[in-house]
Amino acid sequence: MSQMPQPPQLSACPTCDEPPQAGDRYCDQCGADLTVAAALAAEAALSAEAIADRPEAHGDLPEAHGDLPVPPRVNGAARSTHPGPEPDDYELAAPAPGGYGQVADPRAAAALGALAAPGESGMPPETNASTHTSAASSAGSGTGTGTGVDPRLPGGEHRPRCAACQEGTIDQDGYCERCGYAQARTRDHMESELEGVAAASDRGLRHHRNEDAFSVSTAALPDGSPAMVAVVCDGVSSATRPDDASAAAAHAASQALRASLPHGAHPQQAMNEAIIAAADAVNSLALDTGAAAPHHEGQRHQNAPACTIVSAVVTSDILTVGWVGDSRAYWVPDDRNAPPARLTEDDSWAAQMVAAGLMSEAQAYADERAHAITGWLGADAYELEPHTASYKPDRPGVVVVCTDGLWNYAESAEQMARAVPPDARSRPLNSAQVLVGHALDGGGHDNVTVAVVPFPAAPGRAGSA
Repeated sequence: MSQMPQPPQLSACPTCDEPPQAGDRYCDQCGADLTVAAALAAEAALSAEAIADRPEAHGDLPEAHGDLPVPPRVNGAARSTHPGPEPDDYELAAPAPGGYGQVADPRAAAALGALAAPGESGMPPETNASTHTSAASSAGSGTGTGTGVDPRLPGGEHRPRCAACQEGTIDQDGYCERCGYAQARTRDHMESELEGVAAASDRGLRHHRNEDAFSVSTAALPDGSPAMVAVVCDGVSSATRPDDASAAAAHAASQALRASLPHGAHPQQAMNEAIIAAADAVNSLALDTGAAAPHHEGQRHQNAPACTIVSAVVTSDILTVGWVGDSRAYWVPDDRNAPPARLTEDDSWAAQMVAAGLMSEAQAYADERAHAITGWLGADAYELEPHTASYKPDRPGVVVVCTDGLWNYAESAEQMARAVPPDARSRPLNSAQVLVGHALDGGGHDNVTVAVVPFPAAPGRAGSA
């Protein structure tokens, strides 16, 4: 998940000694709030420094950072200084049939469905679910002990039982009230497919929840030809309610594109407006009193909800991408002898260092600050700078739209092309599943979300819009 620049964190969870990953706010092992522990540790260190009467009392304080260059900051947050214009349209150069086996999520044990608007499949903020959603089971199956009425609850209130101890009930924060086991959530693993576009998302192997979101949809252009739409968002883990931010942005952008494309808006203009609509949706979350947020969110530093966004619109002759942040889009041609391409440029610390000539790409992305984003959607973003670009490929292929949970394991265009199955254009859902599996096999250290959009959009695929 994307992260804003962060202060140093604890080296180990004070409750279970599990080493946290960079940017984790909660312990993946026991669920302890690391921000509270870090604040207490910092307060204790300051108190010790204030009362110490010997020089050696300061020996254990962390050393200050060096003088490495850092990007300009506004109100404490790094932001982009992108001076150049957006790239102009240009021609792209573009698997033999075979195909990889379908990757099944080992935690997926039940299929949950939620109604979506015609022609759209994703995670509306009202439900946080998607059509054709596959989720890990949080209860037993067919035993009568999985979910139901807990006789200990007044009035026979319905709550699901714990999948681990089968006795406790699940609190609003998703943990068993008896044994503390973290339960599977609907968003832990999701898949969605429409004719001509598909997406999959997974919580990964290290984080306690999935803060990514996606939406896939179709629209009919004024001449009746189809347009395929994919939106992928990555919640900023250091912000409040990152999962709500990504869901709201994905839904708003998809709705905006489906509304403007049938009226003849140029895809780049429609994309720009969709990103603005997504930003407005995320900004509105900051106006919320927070009553709807889980109670543990109140313990976080109250940064405004924030997320990144990347989106693709594919028609019969052009593909358009738009983005803010470090989520990416790649072009992978069917002909693997033709070069693939990365279609987006990150709003990140690493990208700024490379663009300024201060570091090589390898050096920048090896730095612990590499994924500190300089652009995002959220009320605390200094200014919104949507990026859009259109391309006209000269051969068939697929557009891969993903969060950094995937591209961390396939960073270059060539690496991504090797991970994409040869039959991706004819089997987009299978390809999305394979790519999620690629990230999980690589370590699954982050939430991973990917949409696969075949190019060109085939005639007749906009019928459901």
